[in-house]
Amino acid sequence: MKSAASPRARFRWSQWVPYTLLLGDMAALWAAFYLGRLSHAFYYHLNPGWVLLHWWGSYAQINQLLFLVLSTLGIMAFAFKGHYSRRKAFWDEMGEMLGVFILLLALNAAIAFSGKWQLSRLWLFSTWMLVLGLLPVTRWLLRRALQGLGAWMRPVVVIGCGQNAAEAIRALNSEPMLGYSVQRVLVPGGCSPAAGSFPTHAPIEALGEDPLATLARLGKPHVVLALDMDQWEAQERLVRSLGISYPNLTIAPPLRGLPLFGMEVMHFFSHEVLMLRVRDNLARLGPRITKRLFDLIAASLLVVLLSPLLFYIAWRIRREDGGYALYAQERVGRNGRPFGCLKFRSMVTDADARLVEYFRAHPELKGEYERTFKLKNDPRITPIGEFLRKTSLDELPQLFNVLRGEMSLVGPRPVTAKELKKYYGDVGELYKLVHPGISGLWQVSGRSNTTYTERVYLDSWYIKNWTLWYDIVILLRTIKVVLQRDGAY
Repeated sequence: MKSAASPRARFRWSQWVPYTLLLGDMAALWAAFYLGRLSHAFYYHLNPGWVLLHWWGSYAQINQLLFLVLSTLGIMAFAFKGHYSRRKAFWDEMGEMLGVFILLLALNAAIAFSGKWQLSRLWLFSTWMLVLGLLPVTRWLLRRALQGLGAWMRPVVVIGCGQNAAEAIRALNSEPMLGYSVQRVLVPGGCSPAAGSFPTHAPIEALGEDPLATLARLGKPHVVLALDMDQWEAQERLVRSLGISYPNLTIAPPLRGLPLFGMEVMHFFSHEVLMLRVRDNLARLGPRITKRLFDLIAASLLVVLLSPLLFYIAWRIRREDGGYALYAQERVGRNGRPFGCLKFRSMVTDADARLVEYFRAHPELKGEYERTFKLKNDPRITPIGEFLRKTSLDELPQLFNVLRGEMSLVGPRPVTAKELKKYYGDVGELYKLVHPGISGLWQVSGRSNTTYTERVYLDSWYIKNWTLWYDIVILLRTIKVVLQRDGAY
């Protein structure tokens, strides 16, 4: 969204951004507290309008005091985590919000059930449920309004000329609500980027001999330093020269393949040495137990809730051609052990013979199948099977694989031994460390429209950077992808 506001007006508004976000959170919290009383109206069959327009004496005073204390703690926690002073990626911010919410809910429960105060527990717990919805919505609306005033968008200059700079630009572009707008790409001396190497329409120009003068001419924008490994000496010089004038300098180090989540930074007093302690989360017992417990609880609930749908789909498949409803494909599991990956049958019963016949008529499509193991117009798919594949409902029986300990709700995509050997290379050993998943990062990143190289990269990224919160994020994004039927065939 572009704004016609003048630079002076944008600067004036931008000064008020932290306070606006703070006031927005306070308003969302107290709106949730006020509307939380509606739970009483619904539970006791009262008139909602009357409930909202009348205050409740001592009950209201005690609830108000407790919520004031807890909400103040919440605001302080958000401020400490930099929610009002720093920009954060959407899902990272949501994860921190959820963590604070759980802590406040636990404190609320401890006080409500351990004390003898005359307070309304239904009101308070309803309030926290509303907070979980109102707080992110209010933040999103405020940022959209600030965008319209020209106060939220922050001009960014990326310094670099290679793959690292291109990846930094892609990362910034993937989070539009961060408010970072790449205005320039500044190329340091001795470097000539290839034409079209940057995923941006921003002008590309030389950094020049005096970087500070160049940046001053551009209005002192936010700087992202994203040089490649072969420019390490140049990066050290730029960090020294820019560090004083740009205390909020962002550095994108040219590191690839490292586990990012769970990484610890080690500092040493009086030494200019920075050490990164790498921790692969899923290589540790605690995170593996947490992931397994989450899989068991969530899969059990889903099987119970979806059992009518499972029975109906099985009935429809058998009714169509009289064949079996389920089939198992051999896939590679944890530690390289093969297992039968369950699916609803979406193909005709003589699928292999149909495929051979199809390739005789269309030999040019055989290469596509050998690259992706999929065909966009697959002649083997049944009418009900086409619907199941587009909606990913054919994969629902894999919930039983999860309960049997052969799969996870989220993980790398289940592959055959042939695929693992042909495409995964060294990543194959990493793949065998975890259970494959019903959904995964590849499925919410294009599904069948991704290349095999991209799928392997996404699988390895997930394994090295697992967190329980990211499993939840992937499951939430899976719902969106399935409803939109993106990349499914």
